[in-house]
Amino acid sequence: MAAVLNISIFIAICLVFFTSNPTLAQPAAPSPKASTTNTNITAVLEAGSQYTTFIRILKSTRVDVQLNSQLNNSFNGLTIFAPTDNAFSNLKAGTLNTLSEQEQIELILFHVLPRFYTIAMFATTSNPINTQASGSEGADTLNITSSNSQVNISTGVVDTPITTTLNSEFPLAVYSVDKVLLPYSLFGPKPPAAAPSPKAAKGGKNSTSGIAEPPNSSDSGSSNSATSSKGIISQWTYLVGFIFTSVIWGMV
Repeated sequence: MAAVLNISIFIAICLVFFTSNPTLAQPAAPSPKASTTNTNITAVLEAGSQYTTFIRILKSTRVDVQLNSQLNNSFNGLTIFAPTDNAFSNLKAGTLNTLSEQEQIELILFHVLPRFYTIAMFATTSNPINTQASGSEGADTLNITSSNSQVNISTGVVDTPITTTLNSEFPLAVYSVDKVLLPYSLFGPKPPAAAPSPKAAKGGKNSTSGIAEPPNSSDSGSSNSATSSKGIISQWTYLVGFIFTSVIWGMV
């Protein structure tokens, strides 16, 4: 009897101990796994340490805010081609300063594709490829070709290969390029200006051919009438003179 009582007391003590201590009653929740995907564009570029000019234009035009917001609200992701500082240094002096703010935005968006691409995906991509600057008219597109894992980008103004992968985890792919991608719409050859129309000739000449304009029909009619009147008057004067002379001779 005493043994049964001791066993009951032991069981009761164990129940009280385990139920009163939550750390023993429940297994510890696993700690969340830290995310390895970086979706902040400027953070990825800053880690690369040679994209300060690209970062500066991204921030001054606030395109970085637009793209980071798009990354957080899109299922397609983004692909960015990041020119190095040397790429910007190799531009013709004053190139960036000649661009308006809107043109700088167009230049930056020309380096962004509106979906996520791995290096392997470029091998099966159809050209031309729209960029974030393409718009509804389909301008500002890129031609991207791939051969033996080497990806080359052509804008119609410059050609450059992808040199380094800075980030390749969805939803953001960032690739380094050694040249600034210059859109044809901004940097392509401009069509020749139309020849100016010749100035209007002075002195009543035709403004396009330089030939004197024909006299007005009403002016021509008036001139003919005046000539006819002068002829009639001359004839009557001659007739009157002849009669007057005959009379004088008859009197003599």
